[in-house]
Amino acid sequence: MKKHILSLLFTCITSISFSQIHEIGFFVGGSNYVGDIGSTSYISPNSIAGGLIYKYNYNPRMAFRGTYSYLPTEGDDANASNPYREQRGISFTNTIHELAIGLEYNFFEYNISEHKTSFTPYILVEAAAFSYKKPERIDLNGDVILRNSISYALPFGLGIKGLLSGNLAYAVETKFRYALVDDIDYTGPYYAPNNTAINLDFGGSQNDWYMFTGISIVYTFGRPACYTDAR
Repeated sequence: MKKHILSLLFTCITSISFSQIHEIGFFVGGSNYVGDIGSTSYISPNSIAGGLIYKYNYNPRMAFRGTYSYLPTEGDDANASNPYREQRGISFTNTIHELAIGLEYNFFEYNISEHKTSFTPYILVEAAAFSYKKPERIDLNGDVILRNSISYALPFGLGIKGLLSGNLAYAVETKFRYALVDDIDYTGPYYAPNNTAINLDFGGSQNDWYMFTGISIVYTFGRPACYTDAR
C-alpha cells in the first residue's frame, strides 16, 4: 500500500512539472466607452488605463482571477460616424474604478514550466462592481452637480497568454463590460431647484458599455500539491 501511495504522489508531482499556481501583476492599455455620446466602435481605446491582477490556477485549463481596474472614460460626438451625433457636438469625461472576480478558461493546457504548454488563447467571464460619478441635480446656475455612485457590470473577454521569461508571463486581452446603468455619460432627466426639468436624455434606451484592451505582466509562484484533473 505504501508503495502505491508513493507512486501516486510521484506521478502527481511529476505530471505538473512544478507548475506555478499563483500569478500576480499589473496590466496597462487603453479604455473606451459605447453609449449615447461619441463613437459606437467597441474596440477603440482613447484613454490610458491600467490596474492590478491576481490569478489562482485551479488546473491547466482553468484559473480564478481578481482584478482592480482604473478606467478613465470619455466620449465625444466629434468622433462619431453618425451625422446626427457629429452635429450635436456633446462630450463628457468620467472615471471608473472597478473590482471584478471571475473565471479564465484556457483553450490549451497552460503551464509555463513546460515549453509545449507555455502558450494558449483563453476566454473569461466575470462579475464586477464599479464606482463612477453620476448627475445628482442641477444647481441655480444651471450646472450639473455630480456625486459618487456604485453599480455593477457583466464583463467578458478573450486574450492570449504565454511565457515571457523565467517566472514572468504576459497576456494580451480585450474585455467588454455591459454596465447595469445608462448614465456613465451623465445622460438622463434632471431637475433644477425650481423643479424645472433639464433633459439630458438624448434618446438612448440601452445601458452603457465600457471596454479595456491591453497587455498584462505577471509573476508566477507557488507549487500546488497536485492540479485537479481538468478532463
